[in-house]
Parts: sequence; structure tokens; C-alpha cells
Amino acid sequence: MLEAFDFQSRTRVRFGTGAFDEVGRLARSFEFKRTLLVADRGMVTAGYVARALSLLTEEGIEVFAFHEFDVNPDTEMIEAGRRFSAPLGVDSIIGLGGGSSLDCAKGINLLLTCGGRMEDYKGYGRAGKPMLPMIGIPTTAGTGSEAQSYALIADAKTHTKMACGDRGAAFRAAILDPSLTVSQPASVTAAAGFDALAHSVETFVTTRRNPLSELFSREAWRLLEGNYERVLSAPLDLRARGAMQLGAYFAGLAIENSMLGATHACANPLTARYGTTHGVAIAALLPSVVRWNATHVGERYAELLRASSLAGDDDPGEELAHRLEELARAGRLDTRLDGLGVREGDLPALAFSAAAEWTGRFNPRPFDSAGALQIYESAYGASGASEK
Repeated sequence: MLEAFDFQSRTRVRFGTGAFDEVGRLARSFEFKRTLLVADRGMVTAGYVARALSLLTEEGIEVFAFHEFDVNPDTEMIEAGRRFSAPLGVDSIIGLGGGSSLDCAKGINLLLTCGGRMEDYKGYGRAGKPMLPMIGIPTTAGTGSEAQSYALIADAKTHTKMACGDRGAAFRAAILDPSLTVSQPASVTAAAGFDALAHSVETFVTTRRNPLSELFSREAWRLLEGNYERVLSAPLDLRARGAMQLGAYFAGLAIENSMLGATHACANPLTARYGTTHGVAIAALLPSVVRWNATHVGERYAELLRASSLAGDDDPGEELAHRLEELARAGRLDTRLDGLGVREGDLPALAFSAAAEWTGRFNPRPFDSAGALQIYESAYGASGASEK
């Protein structure tokens, strides 16, 4: 018997090279008049902010730009955005950039419309008022935040990430323009792309998966696995970049419907304790998690392998883990925790923190601190480190 599920598409998607040029017309169709543009400083340097300002003002929309945040936006940065925008009387928000820009836009929206502190919105469905309409414009193929109603915001004091979600935090529209991803450094392409790969793998096996989420996960894996190496070796290939961006979006839709698992539960403490880039942490952990989960979901890993025309017959968990290590090497990402500067003596404390992470409860193999320690120990001594 198929599992019951409830799915509603909340976001219009405009995909294609040159789609960014339509942001002004799209915003006007939603009756934006005074909009807050949330974009990281890299978007200013790349010229995308100036271009957005021009396209929006041409349509008679007044724009106020906010850039005072960094990678992994925290509660203080979100509050700074609220203070900046509160006197401006904005009626809409546009997030432009990587996942940090999109999550920051969602966080500011929650505080601006509903008040309180970011900590008040940990969990789901705690927005007490209608939120401002938003457009999301990702410039990386990674988090899939444009497809989700959650924002990941770090506590400024503890650095622990909080998932803050509400149906009102979903973007009214998402613009997916592959040409916007060309300007990112190769290291960002590699780390963000591997994060998207992990989303496709994890969502395909979680305990909350459903027939619809499986479609998104499988197609995301097919697009991402088949184009990851290509975008690294031929960064100007817009077809490959489009496949990666669409794959990341599909993986984001899968997250919205099936959540994540042990890889993300184990990655977040590395970012909190060591400041490890999220996608880098994911690359070091995912092969070990696949091996650890294989006794429970090996047949599903085989299905993913077959979707990419890989064998998946004898030992699908090992074969998938090996393929993921190949992809990590292509991205010059380390698959050893000791290569990332993680101290072996910290593993028990990291495992304790990982066991408390929300995503761990959806892992197909029951996950606790003992399981997290096994994963960390495997990743600490795993083979397949990148050649740097």
C-alpha cells in the first residue's frame, strides 16, 4: 500500500538561459512596488545586483538592497536585516545569490512580518501573520532553498543551525538561469554541487519519502551525477550547468516532501565546531553514511545506480559510495575528516551533537549517538582523499 502524502506546489518556476532578464516583469506581475533585495556581497562584485536594480527600476519598482550577511546566516544577521528594512515599508522581498541569500531573505521576512526573534520560528508553521511575497533567484546549484519553505539559520551564540519553516516562507516564484552560475569559483561549484548530490541520495531513502518525492530524488540524481564532472571540467557548458541547477531544484523539492538523513545530521556539528563549509563536510561524510545505511536500503541505492546506467548489482552500497568518492575527487573535495582538520578526540562530542540534529530522525537506519560515532570513525579513516 502506498504511503499517504500531501503535496502542493507553491512556487512558479521560470527556467532557462536569460530568465534573469524577466525579473522586473515577473515582480510587476506580482504587484511588487517597494522590494527588499537580499543579495550577498559576491553578487555585488559579479554585477548581478546592479543588473537586478536596473531590471526592477525599469518596471517602476523601488528597490532597497541589503548585503550585510555572510555564509551560514545567523540570528544576528537576520535581525540586522529586519532593522534595515523595517522603516522602509517594503511590500516584497527578492533573494539573489546562493542558499545563504535565499535563507536570509526568508528569515528577514519572518521577523519583518511576524515580529519576535528567529528562535521563535524553529520548527514549522509558527508564522502568525501573512508573509510578504518573495522571488528566489539562486546563483548556485546546491541547496535547493528556492524550492523549500524552510530557512536554515544559525544561532549566533552556539552556531547550531535551526530549521525555521512556514508555508508562507515559500517563494512565490523562482528564476533558474544557468548563466548566473558561471561566475562562481570552481570550489563553490564543487561544494554546492556535492551538497545537491547528497540531497538526491538522502531524500531517496528517508523514512518520510513518498511516491512523488521519489520522482524528484531520482531525476535530481540522474541530472546531478551525470553533469557534476562536466561542469567542473567545462565550466562554460551552459547545458551542463542548467542540468545541475534543475537537479538541485528537484532535490530541493524532494527535501520539502521527504526531509534528509544522517549525512546532514553529522555535517552540521562540523560547521558549528570547525566552521567547515557545508558541502565540504557533506563530501567527507556521505560515502560513509551510504555504507552504514546499505544493510537497510541497499536495494534503493541499486535503483539510483541503475538510473545512472551503473550496475548496482553485487554490493550497491559499496558501489554507490565508491562513485560518490570519485565525484568528490573530481571536485577536489576530501573524503577524510582528518584531512579537514577534525581532531579524533572530538568525535564523541560531535556524535553527541549529531544525534540531536532534527534530520537524523528521518534516516532509514535508526540513528543515535552510537551510530553517529560509527559514521565519524569510518569517515575519519576512509580512503579516497582528494589529491590536492
